[in-house]
Amino acid sequence: MAENTENIFLFVPNIIGFGRVILAIISFYFMPTHCILACVCYVTSALLDAIDGHAARYFNQSTKFGAILDQLTDRAGTACLMMTLATFYPQYTFWFQISMAIDITCHWLYLHTVTLQGKASHKFIDMSENPIMRIYYTNKMVLFWMCAGNEAFYAALYVMYFYSGPTVLGVGLYKLIVLITAPVAIVKAAISVLQGVVGAMNLATIDINERAALAEKQKN
Repeated sequence: MAENTENIFLFVPNIIGFGRVILAIISFYFMPTHCILACVCYVTSALLDAIDGHAARYFNQSTKFGAILDQLTDRAGTACLMMTLATFYPQYTFWFQISMAIDITCHWLYLHTVTLQGKASHKFIDMSENPIMRIYYTNKMVLFWMCAGNEAFYAALYVMYFYSGPTVLGVGLYKLIVLITAPVAIVKAAISVLQGVVGAMNLATIDINERAALAEKQKN
């Protein structure tokens, strides 16, 4: 019987994921000076996030590596954009730092806990878990608009540094987008904190169960 020698790295969704990484790196390089080129690469990388998910399901090539690659690309993309924004708006550096810390740590904690629990995706929520998290991750429209609004907030802040855009209601277009999407970004940050709390509680439960099992084993 021939040994299965599938190359996970050459799966279609993972190749798309590598493309996302390359586009993100190009975007990072041009962010400080070339707005349009950076935006094209950044947005294309973000849009490919949806495409690689469909490809994974279509080709039956969903992998843990692909899921982690997606998460790391998302977190790195947001972090690098915030680093650039901190140089553009130094008076708000602290808030960009806090936002970046929440985004990275809470997502990592929750994803790591889900991995230990043996779940296939960090977006799968058990009915017994937090109701807000359940709505956020199981309602596709809610998830889409929250993520889109959050991305629009930071993207508009970035573009606003270079261009004011056409005037709408007496306000530059990009500033107006920032004002409209700011509440979405705040709510999403709060949900990320909740996500981290849920992850911490689940991780503590795993610890308790493992310690109880070890104590029982030692007793026997």
